[in-house]
Amino acid sequence: MNLSTDVLTLVEQLREQLNAHNHHYYVLDDPSVTDSHYDSLFAELQALEEKYPQLQSPQSPTQRVGGAVLSAFDSVKHVVPMLSLANAFGLSELQAFEKRLHDRLKTVDPINFSCEPKLDGLAVSLRYENGVFKQAATRGDGATGEDVTENCRTIKSIPLKLRGENIPQVLEVRGEVFMPLEGFKNLNAKALATEGKVFANPRNAAAGSLRQLDSNVTAKRPLDMHCYGIGEVSQMIAKNHTDLISKLTSFGLKTSPEIKIAKTIKDCEAYYQDLLARRHELGYEIDGVVIKVNDFVIQKALGFVSRAPRWAIAYKFPAAEETTMILGVDFQVGRTGALTPVARLKPVFVGGVTLSNATLHNMDEIARKDVRIGDIVIVRRAGDVIPEVVRPVIEKRPDNAELIIAPRVCPICDSDVEQVEGVAALRCTGGLYCRAQRKEAIKHFASRKALDVEGLGDKLVEQLVDEGLISNVADLFSLSLEQLSRLERMAEKSAQNLLDSLRKAKLTTLNRFVFSLGIREVGEASALNLAQHFGGLTKIMQASEEDLLAVPDIGPVAALHLQHFFKQTHNQEIIEALLAAGIHWPEIEVASNDSAVFGKIFVITGTLSELSRDQAKQKLQSLGAKVAGSVSKKTDFLVAGEVAGSKLAKAKALGVNVLNEKEFLVLLD
Repeated sequence: MNLSTDVLTLVEQLREQLNAHNHHYYVLDDPSVTDSHYDSLFAELQALEEKYPQLQSPQSPTQRVGGAVLSAFDSVKHVVPMLSLANAFGLSELQAFEKRLHDRLKTVDPINFSCEPKLDGLAVSLRYENGVFKQAATRGDGATGEDVTENCRTIKSIPLKLRGENIPQVLEVRGEVFMPLEGFKNLNAKALATEGKVFANPRNAAAGSLRQLDSNVTAKRPLDMHCYGIGEVSQMIAKNHTDLISKLTSFGLKTSPEIKIAKTIKDCEAYYQDLLARRHELGYEIDGVVIKVNDFVIQKALGFVSRAPRWAIAYKFPAAEETTMILGVDFQVGRTGALTPVARLKPVFVGGVTLSNATLHNMDEIARKDVRIGDIVIVRRAGDVIPEVVRPVIEKRPDNAELIIAPRVCPICDSDVEQVEGVAALRCTGGLYCRAQRKEAIKHFASRKALDVEGLGDKLVEQLVDEGLISNVADLFSLSLEQLSRLERMAEKSAQNLLDSLRKAKLTTLNRFVFSLGIREVGEASALNLAQHFGGLTKIMQASEEDLLAVPDIGPVAALHLQHFFKQTHNQEIIEALLAAGIHWPEIEVASNDSAVFGKIFVITGTLSELSRDQAKQKLQSLGAKVAGSVSKKTDFLVAGEVAGSKLAKAKALGVNVLNEKEFLVLLD
């Protein structure tokens, strides 16, 4: 292929297509292609850029994944200062704002206003030169901010190249980077599952994500941005604020769909009340509305006072914080075994509801905030976020305030509570027995990569537990046809099929069985390594820390979880019951380091005819190979079945060895 013509043209076409698809998905919220089609185009462009490094560009859609780690942020001086806004906290203050405008202008003529949500995030300035994204900076002190260009490059709603016509040579766009509520909840859920940092609210999550020195971390965070104004600009592009927003939208920048014109302050108040009533439906946090004089000529005439414009004001919502007393602390056990301290409060009305409980997150947060039983504390409720204790009012602390002590045993099942060094979360070790964890334990046990019990879906597990038919995984194998047939939407044939699936699941492999137990930090690969290293379940259960650390991919944390899990009498009893029910496996096929595939990295794509992809993966792992999900420069072999897609294209571009199914089977033999 001729680099100067065909490749260049193809690369530009792919970039244009991907940018258009990104605009539809992240800005317009109207996907134009399927995810698989987008992924195929992306992989094709990525493969070409890796094959021809001279074609790589900072404006390419492939460059949103993050880059080098910084040691510190550089400073950026704002050519046009990023000012803050004065606040109004009620209708009388809003009316006083209008009076000041008329007094300053020496007129009683009506003034048109632009109203928009006041996002609770981080103010950022984006600089475009000739339509190309060049720099991003935080507000900082208004005069000087921090250079967060690489981090903003990873936010998919920020275009790397503007669209449309008559784009100024220099255009500095101001807006708010924020984290949508759904993304915030998912981020914290993942953090809880992996003992990572839990953010107190979406604003902190957005600020912490945008100020990461490693942009690879930012790229994994669900950030978004709404643009609401401009700074430096080489030519004016609108006569009023609402026209400006329309112009920015036409350039491909994301703006708020909630912006409206108000002809009077009474209209502004109506807009405020409407948004206050709908704030929890928006999908992101707002703490008020911003009201601006719409006409730029009038804005200029009004000017500025100190560090705020006279022509705009932030009309804030009522406070979502109040003070109350902590009466006690309970420890709730989550479905994954994590213990969360929850403060029992003297009931207090906050943000429209009465609170009697608030999360304390974990013991590290309790220590950091120095919260005690009996304290007068500030509690916060924002949107659908779980109410939390912000901090104690130290000057009001009573003499009899009690320290909060972490429990040593689970409040649900009395199993030992573990805390790994360096990890904030406390965790119950009775995973197979604990009542709080039983539904998740059973679902995991029956999942496809564990015991693979066909027909035992999540809803049926919930029903079986709720009806009292099972209390742990071993009880599955004592279910009867009569019991199952009585369940809602469970005919006799479906019941018999489930019993047949349970009978079939009794023949498994040691690694699948170990994985099915749901021990933390023990995934499929770790379970396989344990099985191959020890060769038997008893040896795994009795292994010392030193023995476990000798197993590939088993580190100190996983070793600790394994020891704690197998030490619990409840877990031992359920494992014995499972074996007594007939669960068994063939002898272990131990990997040999003289195998042709030992230590090699494989990727499998497409459809295989002689064996399933799972079977191929298991065979490779049993011979000491590693199976990855994506192609990279480290990949040794790509196994390509029928209808192989983007992975095959990328493998060819990177020069990875490609095997068809026949060649793959020969290699295994």
